[in-house]
Amino acid sequence: MKLKIDEQADALYLTLGEAPASRTEEASPGIIVDYDDQDRVVGIEMLYLSKRTPETDLRRLLFESVPEVA
Repeated sequence: MKLKIDEQADALYLTLGEAPASRTEEASPGIIVDYDDQDRVVGIEMLYLSKRTPETDLRRLLFESVPEVA
């Protein structure tokens, strides 16, 4: 998984897989979901990032990991 923030484009892209996207769908305004040829989500793009998180310093992101349940 990779997270890329493009400050110039005011966008965030989360890569979830290595397969190339074969189709793209706008899930809601400014939220773009990329799917591979087997209909699995391979990426999510969030546009207008500064408007969605106006007080957030994008260089300081918090990541949480939830432990696996056996």
